[in-house]
Amino acid sequence: MISGMEAETLVETGVKLFVLDTNVILHDSRCLKQFKEHDLAIPITVLEELDQFKKGNGEIHHHAREFLRALDELTGDILCDSGANLGEGLGNIRVILGSEPDPRVENLLLSDCADHRILSVALRLKQAEPHRQVVLVTKDTNLRLKAKSFSLPAQDYTTDKAESVERLYSGKRTLIGLPSELIDRIYDDSDCVQMTDVPMLIEPKPNENFVLKNGSKSAMATCRGTNRFLTRVTRPTAFGITARNAEQAFALTALLDDSIQLVTLTGKAGSGKTLLALAAGLECRKNYRQILLSRPTVPLSNKDLGFLPGDISAKLDPYMQPLFDNLSVIRQEQGTADRNDKLQEMLDNQKLEITPLAYIRGRSLQRVFFIIDEAQNLTPHEVKTIITRAGEGTKIILTGDIRQIDHPYLDSRSNGLTYLINRMVGQSIYAHIALEKSERSLLAEIASDLL
Repeated sequence: MISGMEAETLVETGVKLFVLDTNVILHDSRCLKQFKEHDLAIPITVLEELDQFKKGNGEIHHHAREFLRALDELTGDILCDSGANLGEGLGNIRVILGSEPDPRVENLLLSDCADHRILSVALRLKQAEPHRQVVLVTKDTNLRLKAKSFSLPAQDYTTDKAESVERLYSGKRTLIGLPSELIDRIYDDSDCVQMTDVPMLIEPKPNENFVLKNGSKSAMATCRGTNRFLTRVTRPTAFGITARNAEQAFALTALLDDSIQLVTLTGKAGSGKTLLALAAGLECRKNYRQILLSRPTVPLSNKDLGFLPGDISAKLDPYMQPLFDNLSVIRQEQGTADRNDKLQEMLDNQKLEITPLAYIRGRSLQRVFFIIDEAQNLTPHEVKTIITRAGEGTKIILTGDIRQIDHPYLDSRSNGLTYLINRMVGQSIYAHIALEKSERSLLAEIASDLL
């Protein structure tokens, strides 16, 4: 219980009480340090749920173990009613034992499940501590709606969320009304055009791309790394695949540039993200020991396929089939038996390998061209785990559509791909391109826009 004097202090300082749901902890085990001076409450139901996740090799199992260890270190031998301090400048944390369920939850909600017990604890805390705001923090949209229906403030965990998808860095800009002489200079000798010669070019980022226009004249250029000159971009070809539009030209240029060690590609279905990345890897195969392809095993609509027969390769085939589809497209574009034989030889010798992401932790990837498809279904922590595997000479490419997410607790602002783009902008070894046009087919383009 909070004493009267403590209550007055809490009112004066505006300290809130945040009640954490299990999915917040499984999303980010370091969440305890993200609430500044405010206090935290962990319902005992959350610890019970975490107990089910402490064994396993997945990211959620890692987060469960890390959180429980951190909580154990903070609390010492005994966790008193007032809780344990989280550190200098931070609030306290306490575990709330089970109590009588809130009668409104018991009467109005059909089942007695973990979510409803957590909601009931939050409502009881709101009644017991009317002197301050009690907020339920959960990544479960439906639980937030239920809490708000009971007049309980509920929020998403937004520490690693982007402010706005519309304002997300696109990696390209179009500059209109430039002097004709400037565009001519780009074609004559791109290295002589300084960024200061383009007055409309405000705060260019390393490896940002530009479409320069003057009436019917236009040119494509990029700002390579920390170089203060504009470099002309052509329409490159990689392993038989040629860029079909400006965005694809920018993307393929970055993919073929060995000085850029991290590339992200976003875009709707059929925009060529995976195909370009794979073609670039095959074109640069002599520079790398191995080409690795992977994607998260999150099925459509989050409906699991269940147990599948065969070894690990056979079990992964349904999830990895889109990568095989892109390999088939490249085979068809070759037109020569020699290159198709080379592709098959790379597959046989594991120079080109399709692998699950589940076993990436602990690996060190040296001189590997690593493509991660459907990266929008990764959490920020999973993206960090993948990128920190990169050794000397390794290049990592993440592709995905941030508006097409199958993960139940991620959205277009909180997924790992969006988080990565937001954090890496401005780094000289990083490039990003947002592909806008679908090149798969007219039908795919229409469906992507209208459906």
